[in-house]
Amino acid sequence: MSEPLQRTPLYDLHVELGARLVPFAGWEMPVQYSGIIEEHLAVRRAAGLFDVSHMGEVRVRGRDAVVFLDRVMTNEMSTLKPGAARYTLMCQPDGGCVDDLIVYRFSENEFFICLNASNAAKDIQWLRDHVGTAKVEIIDECKLWAQLALQGPLAEKILSLVTTLPLASIKRFGFLVGEVAGASGCVVSRTGYTGSAGFEIYLPAASGIQVARALLTSGKAHGLIPVGLGARDSLRLEANYPLYGHEISERISPIQAGLGWTVKFNKEQFIGREALRRQAEGGPTSSVVLFSLNDRRIARQGATVYAGETPVGEVLSGTFSPTMNKPIGTALVAAGYVNSEQLTVDIRGTRLPLTISVTPFVK
Repeated sequence: MSEPLQRTPLYDLHVELGARLVPFAGWEMPVQYSGIIEEHLAVRRAAGLFDVSHMGEVRVRGRDAVVFLDRVMTNEMSTLKPGAARYTLMCQPDGGCVDDLIVYRFSENEFFICLNASNAAKDIQWLRDHVGTAKVEIIDECKLWAQLALQGPLAEKILSLVTTLPLASIKRFGFLVGEVAGASGCVVSRTGYTGSAGFEIYLPAASGIQVARALLTSGKAHGLIPVGLGARDSLRLEANYPLYGHEISERISPIQAGLGWTVKFNKEQFIGREALRRQAEGGPTSSVVLFSLNDRRIARQGATVYAGETPVGEVLSGTFSPTMNKPIGTALVAAGYVNSEQLTVDIRGTRLPLTISVTPFVK
């Protein structure tokens, strides 16, 4: 028998709000409330509130925390200042991705890491397996936190209604710790996964519904609505943000995924360095591309990409873009074809031309 689905601290609120709940990464999560397109456009035009409490959290602390994290992360941790966060990846020795994460530095020797829901247990074990002789503690805090994402151009205005934190002082990938809607000890960061402005809020699990309800009530007059995973996916694809298991995976490296900027070869050593260096210097055999379709049909994960009659790749993600009003997606394409204007994708026996985009659909 399969294990029962986990529920976030906001589950009862989702039911109250009439969410359509679906299985996702072992969790029972809201895929939509009023409708994916309406929710998507609310984030682009006003604001949306997401429950992302399924994400994992781990704390790493100790005198060797910086050295340890620099060894297991592709990005540089030693230059990360307290009060700031950084996007990074953990890689296997062959360069494949273990996960992508955001690392928050609380103090000189204390870090807080946000993990993908589907990888949380694996990531924590990976960290523990690579401690070696480092003097660090790896503390699983997945059960302690709820996490909300408040995203959209009016996010700061709405959040200011329920907190006295100086939000304007938080720079992109910066954070503050304080009280939100009566809940103390909240971590408020200017980060997100939508391509719109906004914040992500880590808060004690028991305060999840209290804070979410306060935000929805205060933000209603400004157009704030709850948003599910369906719109989260279309929003992140418009911004060309990767999703683990799609644009990055154990078989797709940061170099292939266009995330080479997260790989700091100036560091003397980190797991996967040599494999990634060879890819960066010689060029990867395949790369992830962003595309759109001038059709109503959506190219789904696994669909074959062709150059003429030659299969040259496969679709990684596909959805309908409310902003572009047409289907968009990503594909892993053989190196010689990433700039081709002659690519097509097979959708149920019909070949449709792809238009490759070198920039995200939203900025």
